[in-house]
Amino acid sequence: KFEMNECKGEQEQRAADEFMKYRSPLVSRYASKEMAYNFSDRKKFTTWRKLWICLAKAEKALGLPITDAQIQEMESHAEDIDFVMAAEEERKLRHDVMAHVHTFAHCCPTAAPIIHLGATSCYVGDNTDLIMLRDGFDILLPKLARVIDRLANFAEKYADLPTLGFTHYQPAQLTTVGKRACLWLQDFIMDMRNLQRARDDLRFRGVKGTTGTQASFLQLFQGDHDKVEELDRMVTEMAGFKKAYLVTGQTYSRKVDIDCLSSLASLGATVHKICTDIRLLANLKEIEEPFEKEQIGSSAMPYKRNPMRAERCCSLARHLVALMADPLQTASVQWLERTLDDSANRRISLPESFLTADIILSTLQNITEGLVVYPKVIERHIRHELPFMATENIIMAMVKAGGNRQDCHEKIRVLSQEAAAVVKQEGGDNDLLARVQRDPYFAPILGQLDALLDPKTFIGRAPQQVARFLSEEVRPVLEPYKAKMDVKIELEL
Repeated sequence: KFEMNECKGEQEQRAADEFMKYRSPLVSRYASKEMAYNFSDRKKFTTWRKLWICLAKAEKALGLPITDAQIQEMESHAEDIDFVMAAEEERKLRHDVMAHVHTFAHCCPTAAPIIHLGATSCYVGDNTDLIMLRDGFDILLPKLARVIDRLANFAEKYADLPTLGFTHYQPAQLTTVGKRACLWLQDFIMDMRNLQRARDDLRFRGVKGTTGTQASFLQLFQGDHDKVEELDRMVTEMAGFKKAYLVTGQTYSRKVDIDCLSSLASLGATVHKICTDIRLLANLKEIEEPFEKEQIGSSAMPYKRNPMRAERCCSLARHLVALMADPLQTASVQWLERTLDDSANRRISLPESFLTADIILSTLQNITEGLVVYPKVIERHIRHELPFMATENIIMAMVKAGGNRQDCHEKIRVLSQEAAAVVKQEGGDNDLLARVQRDPYFAPILGQLDALLDPKTFIGRAPQQVARFLSEEVRPVLEPYKAKMDVKIELEL
C-alpha cells in the first residue's frame, strides 16, 4: 500500500510538473491525436529504427554479411525505445542520431555492428521527415475533403436563395447564398489540388551517403554501381515511395519544404478569407456558425453570440501563413552540400504548419456542418436595398411602355436621392418604391412593380452556376475520399 501511494504521489508530481513549463497550444489545446502523433518523438524514432531495418535487409539481399538473426533482433526491438537512455546518450554525445544508434545497439547486441551501416545521419533524419510530410498530407486531405463536402451540401441547399452581394463591403447586385459558398469552394478546390500535388511530388531521399555521392555504399559493394542503385531503389520501395531524388547533397533540397508549406500557407489564406466572410455575415445576422446550448458569448454581455470558431480559424490561419517565411529563408541559406542552421528551424516550422492546418480543418468541418442561415433577415436587407437596384428595370419597363429613357432616368434620379436622404439623414426605411407609386409619371407600369422587384429576377444564372460547378468541379474531387466522408469531429473548445 505504501508503494502504491508513493507511485501515485510521483505520478501526481509529474502531472503537476507539466504545468510548470511551456506547452505548445497546438498540441495541448488544439490539434488532433493523429497529427500530434505524426510529429511525435515516438513516431520519429521508431521510424528511424524501421529505416535502419530496411537498410539492413536491402544490404543483406545484395550480398553484405548480415544475418537473419541480426535483422530479427532489430525487428523485435523496433518499438522498444528507452527514451531515458537515449536522452542521456545525447547529453554525452551531443548528437541525436548517434544517441539512438547506441540506444538501439544496446538492446540489439548481435545487430549492433551493422546498424546504420554506410549511412549518414540524414539517412534517418531526412527520410523520416519526408515520411512525416507524406503522412501529414494523408491526414489533411480527407479532412479538407470533408469540409468541401459539407460546404457543397450547404451551397446546393441555398443555391437559389437570393442575398445581397457586396463589393467594397457596400451593397451590390444580388447573388445567392449558395453561389457565394461556391466562391469559397472554388478556393478550397484549388487548395485540394495543391495539397495533393505537393504530396504526390514528394520523393524519398533514399540511400545517398554523407554528401549525396553514395561513396560509402560504393565502397561497401566494392565498386558495384548497379548494387548501389538497387540498394537505393529497394529501400525507397520499402519506405512506401515510388521514387527517390536522383541527386541530393547531404540533405534533400530544402525547396521541397517550400513546396509543402506553401500549399499549407495558401490553404491558410483561403481559410482566413472564408472565416472573415462568415464573421462579417454574422455581424449582419444573416449567417451564424454553430452555437452550443450553454455556450457563453461574453462574460459581460449575455446576449452575445460571438463567431469564436471562425475567429479561431482566422487567428491560426495567420500563423500558418506566417510560417511560410521559414522554409523560404532556410532554402536560401543552405551553403553548398548543406549547413546545420536548417535543423532547429525545421523542427518547429514543419510540424507547426501541419498541426495548425489540422486544427483549422477540424474546426472548419464543425462550422460547415452547422452553419445557420436566417432567410428573413436576408430578405429584410434585400428589401432595404433592392429599390435602388431595380431602377434600371423600372427605366426599361417605362421605355417599353412608350416613355423617354432620359426623362425616366431623371425622374428616378431625383426620387432616389430623396429616398437616400430619408435613409441616411433621418434613419428611415428606403421609401423609393412608395415615391414611384405616388408619382403619376409611372402610372403605366404600376401593375408590373411587384414583378420588377422580385429578388429572383436579380440573381441571373447563379442557381445554374451552382449546379454545374458542384457537378463538374466539386463532386469528382471528393470521389477518392467517399469512404472517409462520414467521420464526425468532436471539437474541443
